[in-house]
Amino acid sequence: MKKMSSRYRVNEIFYSLQGEGYYTGHAAVFIRFSGCNLHCPFCDTDFTAYRQLTIDEIISRVMALRPDDPVAPMIVLTGGEPTIEVDAELIEALHVAGFPLVAMESNGTRWPPENLDWLCVSPKCMTEVIHCNELKLVFDGTGRVNTYGITADHYYLQPCDTGDGQRNAAIVGQCVAYVKQHPAWQLSLQTHKLVGFK
Repeated sequence: MKKMSSRYRVNEIFYSLQGEGYYTGHAAVFIRFSGCNLHCPFCDTDFTAYRQLTIDEIISRVMALRPDDPVAPMIVLTGGEPTIEVDAELIEALHVAGFPLVAMESNGTRWPPENLDWLCVSPKCMTEVIHCNELKLVFDGTGRVNTYGITADHYYLQPCDTGDGQRNAAIVGQCVAYVKQHPAWQLSLQTHKLVGFK
């Protein structure tokens, strides 16, 4: 477990809106960590670029982005695979800094710290996590919908953006058909890409 003097490999920190899943449309400070234990072909993270930051440096950058409003935006820990870098000390420091909702987007292959407030798992293979708040399955139009045995409070099927408009349309159609046949699921779209914000 990391200590307060530890450094975390941070790819970027930015303020935007959550573009997908349960918290779509909510203001969020994203802390994107570098490094992953999987190599998904559709991943949008540049793993070669990162800075090693201390907890104090991370908190300082996050606070600089916080608006002058009594309601704090949520924090989204993402990656890469954030469980490689994130520990309980960092989450506690974010709570102490006034951010009551710290969420994580993970592939589920490693257990997150226990003081995390919200866990979204996007599984690509067998996982360690057996239950999460939100399961977001990226569907590329091949194979079947596979939760890898994970249960969740909320289930989302998200069409994979292949970069090919015609193929994307077909994948969206398959996702819509699946959700209509399986009402426990919801369609999750990457609204940040549709609307044009980061």
